[in-house]
Amino acid sequence: QVQLVESGGGLVQAGGSLRLSCAASRNILSFNAMGWYRQAPGKQRELVTTITSGGNTNYVDSVKGRFTISRDNAKNTVYLQMNSLKPEDTAVYYCNARNLLDNYWGQGTQVTVSS
Repeated sequence: QVQLVESGGGLVQAGGSLRLSCAASRNILSFNAMGWYRQAPGKQRELVTTITSGGNTNYVDSVKGRFTISRDNAKNTVYLQMNSLKPEDTAVYYCNARNLLDNYWGQGTQVTVSS
């Protein structure tokens, strides 16, 4: 069983920055892709960004130019650097790792951006 442990959430003012971390219990390169999703109150969970095992990244339009996904293979950790945060970024952020047949989730970390 794979464990994904997120950290780094918190309360920040609009325009501020946060860095989320997701530590995996096994080699992150064994996954086809890892990514970050978020779920705001009353809304569906949405994809924020992903990074493939080959290093390709993609972002939802609303975070392009502000968020950056990266990874440290030696630490089996994926990061989400979030800059220029907006109140609409407020959500629970979930780490995800997937293969063809498996899909793993972390427990989530709360990000709250005050105006």
